[in-house]
Amino acid sequence: MSPRPVNPDIFKAYDIRATYPDQIDEGIARDIGRGFAAYLGTGRLAVSRDMRLSSPSLAAAFIDGAVGQGATVVDYGLAGTDMLYYAVASGGFDGGAMITASHNPKQYNGMKLVRAGAFPLSGDAGISDIRDMILGGTLPPPAATRGTVTTAGMLADYVKHVMGFIDPSVIAPFDVVLDAGCGIGGLVAPELFDRLPCRTTRLCFTIDGNFPTHEANPLIEENRRDIVAEVKRRKADVGIAWDGDADRCFFIDGQGEFVPGDFITALLAEAFLIKHPGSTIIYDLRASYAVRDVVARYGGTALMNRVGHAFIKRRMREENAIFGGEVTGHYYFRDNFYADNGFIPALLLLELMSRKKQTLAGLLAPLRAKYFISGEINTKVASMSVCDEKIAALTTRYRDANVYQLDGVSVEYPDWHFNVRPSNTEPLLRLNLEGKTPELMTEKRDEVLSIIRG
Repeated sequence: MSPRPVNPDIFKAYDIRATYPDQIDEGIARDIGRGFAAYLGTGRLAVSRDMRLSSPSLAAAFIDGAVGQGATVVDYGLAGTDMLYYAVASGGFDGGAMITASHNPKQYNGMKLVRAGAFPLSGDAGISDIRDMILGGTLPPPAATRGTVTTAGMLADYVKHVMGFIDPSVIAPFDVVLDAGCGIGGLVAPELFDRLPCRTTRLCFTIDGNFPTHEANPLIEENRRDIVAEVKRRKADVGIAWDGDADRCFFIDGQGEFVPGDFITALLAEAFLIKHPGSTIIYDLRASYAVRDVVARYGGTALMNRVGHAFIKRRMREENAIFGGEVTGHYYFRDNFYADNGFIPALLLLELMSRKKQTLAGLLAPLRAKYFISGEINTKVASMSVCDEKIAALTTRYRDANVYQLDGVSVEYPDWHFNVRPSNTEPLLRLNLEGKTPELMTEKRDEVLSIIRG
């Protein structure tokens, strides 16, 4: 057992995440390594880590725990989460661990765990088993013979794989501003963009777990100030920013406007359907109707799905979907082992812009003229039970609509619709709403929020 009690709350729905060193430390990381190896039945594991100051020691402790359980470990060192997925799936590993806290502030760290094929562990399958072993003191004893550790690199192979999603010869010499947020984007993006004719301005490319300029979470407006200012100053065609572990990318158009993830999902669906007519696209139930309408226009099949990468990836496998998107900037690709990736979307959008001879703002203009979305609006509530009460109240209030509860509650009228769902980890309700006019969107957004916050 770890030398001190472990807070069960560090085991989340999709990963393990907490503050270092008060909630997660090397002792806990070692036990998680032991539990992960035991859950998988030892085997071959790939491990990598992000740039956080605590990541090297946590990775070493995790590896020590897994090796003590008899696992064979390949340590890939500094890498992005989507690089770890690539290593596991392409290398035929039994599982893998990425030491990261993704977009969280620098005092956080944690782990993303996957099985063979880079399929994620979740709170329902895998993470809860490891949690119960650690909290219950039922970790199996160390193996009679320790496993081994070797080191390897994958950047060159990974870059070749990602570049394979586009035809680099068609890329136009766009003016592009890039912001790596001092995260793993600074490792990968140069290897990609040095192969393209784009003129690039590169912000925060020095990898630094102190995040001296801003946090590596582009969903927060203040973290986009630098890239927005530079896009406007240069009159650039597009801005692209990554989160800390670089498994998500975010886009700024030439006017300096942040682009919602559902509009990016629609454009990526278009990019795939131009090249692969008739394909199936998965989108999450929070998304703008822009996604389903674009897919229909290009002759594809659009399938709505509940939120969460484990659910999206499973559905994509079941439907042989070529692409899946979530409004939070996670984009999944069949030919990337159904895993999400933070660089393939950037390349595909540049290719689409090039083929259509348009800037990003030009591609977005038809969507912005027709679809008016609230973006995700979060409301803190007193407890998780209050989330249930509010969802019940919304279900009753809008019972004359098409109402379904695939994830939270979704309500559909002919000219507006919304989804309200609870957070997986805290007493929080998340609203996404769309109306056929800006005025209707504003009116209905405020109406729904009054029920949530009343």
